[in-house]
Amino acid sequence: MDKPPHSRHWSGRIAWVTARKITQGLALLGFTVLIITTGMDRAAYTLANFPIRLSPLAMLASLICSRTFLSGMTVSLLLIFSSLVVGRAWCGWLCPLGTILEIFQFRKTKKDTRIPERMRAAKYGFLIVILLSAIFSNLTLLIFDPLTIFTRTMTLTILPVFDQLFTAIEKLFVSIPFLSNAVYRFDLLIRPVILPVKPAVFQYAILTGFFFVAIILLNLLAERFWCRYLCPLGAFLGLFSRLSLFKRRVKDDCAKCHLCEVHCPTGTIDPQKDYSSDPAECTLCMNCLRDCPKKALSFSPTFSRAPRREYDPGRRTLLNSLLVSVTLSALLSIEWIRKYPRNHFLRPPGAARDAFSSACIRCGLCMKVCPTGGLQVDLSQSGIEAAGTPILVPRLGYCQFSCNACGQICPVGAIPLLDLKEKQNAVIGKAYIEHDRCIAWSDHQTCIVCEEMCPLPQKAITLDSGKFVAPDGSSITISLPVVNREMCIGCGICENKCPVAGEAAIRVYTT
Repeated sequence: MDKPPHSRHWSGRIAWVTARKITQGLALLGFTVLIITTGMDRAAYTLANFPIRLSPLAMLASLICSRTFLSGMTVSLLLIFSSLVVGRAWCGWLCPLGTILEIFQFRKTKKDTRIPERMRAAKYGFLIVILLSAIFSNLTLLIFDPLTIFTRTMTLTILPVFDQLFTAIEKLFVSIPFLSNAVYRFDLLIRPVILPVKPAVFQYAILTGFFFVAIILLNLLAERFWCRYLCPLGAFLGLFSRLSLFKRRVKDDCAKCHLCEVHCPTGTIDPQKDYSSDPAECTLCMNCLRDCPKKALSFSPTFSRAPRREYDPGRRTLLNSLLVSVTLSALLSIEWIRKYPRNHFLRPPGAARDAFSSACIRCGLCMKVCPTGGLQVDLSQSGIEAAGTPILVPRLGYCQFSCNACGQICPVGAIPLLDLKEKQNAVIGKAYIEHDRCIAWSDHQTCIVCEEMCPLPQKAITLDSGKFVAPDGSSITISLPVVNREMCIGCGICENKCPVAGEAAIRVYTT
């Protein structure tokens, strides 16, 4: 027997919400898999940086700042086109950060009247400040792009924590005789495809994780607080969504029962305006369609432009944002604030040291694929202007001679794509031996680790003979390491492998 029409309609409305939740889960899983399964080939790198290239905000800011158009940037047009058709469906159906915020929902869904509607203007001001700052060659604020937030948090915090826990479990089970072989075989399967060869340790991982947790905790103030009031990508897509083809429409037979308003996750349904909503704020979650008892709602094509709201960006927002951008640029130009890089400040191979901060979007993918863990996020050496960009810390990991992964995975070309031969000739810095710390030079004991580790075909570190007087008065000959700086490329393996405790006796400095 067929179901009555109202029952079929109810099932259809439930199906839309179910389809959204399934799509959210699959999208979150897909983005996570793309990031963690970077593997060791170029195809995997291209897939791994796909989520970042989807962000029109990151791509536009990078284009403005670097004045360079990359073919990979065209992928971001997909989100702009989708916004012109279905509004901010990206935010409600696909955005990984939005899905996580929906999972960690601390409040019952209801409109929060304590936060005024005009607060929504903050994200538009934030968006304009980011784009204007890009004109002034500053991409620091791209740390707030939701796709870079998700990618950076996965790369620098969640995956390393999982790796450390997994390694601890492996050590526990490998001590059991009949399980040891199985543990070794399983470890070979996931390294380096999913987890790095050695457990990764990143500077400021706790700070990155705290930033992510803080965004989630904002849900205590209002459901999806970040999406409502702060998300610059949401604001960017919202501008196009005002012209979207499919919009939420309320029919004349609305019962004014408030159910749609109560269950709207972005609080955009306004009972004072006949329960209409702003397409720039609606994420097409379909909750209202599911809950409406009178079937008075629809998402249908309309060619009308959405009416203007009090929080929409205008001349005042633009002027205030311009003032903030100019002020920030002026402050960053002051020497005592700018903080020039230290002389052992090392960029990835081939990266333009002076212009790198104007091209890097702070996604963290290069650090994820660095096989030695040498690329680290920097917050202390390069100053505020370049905060969040990667630097090579040789004591933690060196630049592997046979690897050019960072250039392959960079979604905006901040780290240039060099073939292996070009990369092996790219100079990162130069090594200098501190004689007063070197075991051979200061203690007159045999140590040739740095010379042995140098990967160049014609070694940049050679050994000279030195004669010294031993404590017993006899003469001894010691091999002394010497750096040929014309040949040195600054890969940092010598500094990494130096057996001296603490700061290495041989250090790589910028040229």
